[in-house]
Amino acid sequence: MAKKILFIGGTPNQSTMVHRIAEELPMHECWFTPFYAGKFLQAAANLGLTESTILGKSQRKIATAYFEKNNLLLDDGGNKNQYDLVVTTNDTLIPHNIRSKKIILVQEGMMTPENFVHHLVKTLRLPRYFGNTSMTGLSHAYQKFCVASDGFKEIYLKKGIPAHKIAVTGIPNFDDLDKYRTNDFPHQDYVLGATSCLRETGQFEDRRGFIFKSLDIAGGRQLIFKLHPRENTERATAEIRRHAPDALIFESGNTNHMIANCNSMVTKYSSVLMTALGLGKKVYSDLEPDLVKSLTPVQNGGRSAERIATICKEYL
Repeated sequence: MAKKILFIGGTPNQSTMVHRIAEELPMHECWFTPFYAGKFLQAAANLGLTESTILGKSQRKIATAYFEKNNLLLDDGGNKNQYDLVVTTNDTLIPHNIRSKKIILVQEGMMTPENFVHHLVKTLRLPRYFGNTSMTGLSHAYQKFCVASDGFKEIYLKKGIPAHKIAVTGIPNFDDLDKYRTNDFPHQDYVLGATSCLRETGQFEDRRGFIFKSLDIAGGRQLIFKLHPRENTERATAEIRRHAPDALIFESGNTNHMIANCNSMVTKYSSVLMTALGLGKKVYSDLEPDLVKSLTPVQNGGRSAERIATICKEYL
């Protein structure tokens, strides 16, 4: 008997992930929604106060357009049906109408570090979303948490997530990275600086220091900067032009192809780090080198969605 499943998207990465999982469940009725919240936060989002988050109008518009383009069943806010299962990639906020449902959580990518804000949120028991993705998994509201590698599993175990709730499945979009080696990006053997959107989400970043670190690692080689899609591109471009005038800057384009063609990559702790690790690139980041190596995502030829779908079936 067909069951109803709600898939919660958000960023392009999140939306494509849940779509790929749903494709492995054709026998069930799969519905999709952009990320959403309860009345108070949704009201704030409607007023444009959450534009730097996946609740923002621009992100919701992008997610909705993706679902519509792929002719998927849309249920914005998840109120059209009674669902037998919910699949989401973010549990820093659990909407009220799914709290009693069976939930499968899928790791989206990298998490932000456990900084001062993270510990403040935990100590004062503030809403988890204030701690950004450093709080991923800490809702404990899900039946199973599907993660990218054994290294990530160890991190989540240290955060206090029970071992029986974690499944190392690999995750869609990061499990078949070799395919990106065939591309038409015209540059080769450069150092790639992948910027972040930390400032846009209210966090501190020493962008000048990042640029000079990238220049130092490049050591006279070609340096290319790929700007994060959610950052202030005008400001970022001006900063790079000031300190690294010979560097190439790309505001858009296929980041995976740029990583595949680079010699090494400089980043903070973005999810692009996982792509670079999976492609065997030398990575310079803010994380400890030994930790970084353990985070290489499982490469299974693109079968992670199938593995996650199998877990979904177990809870239907």
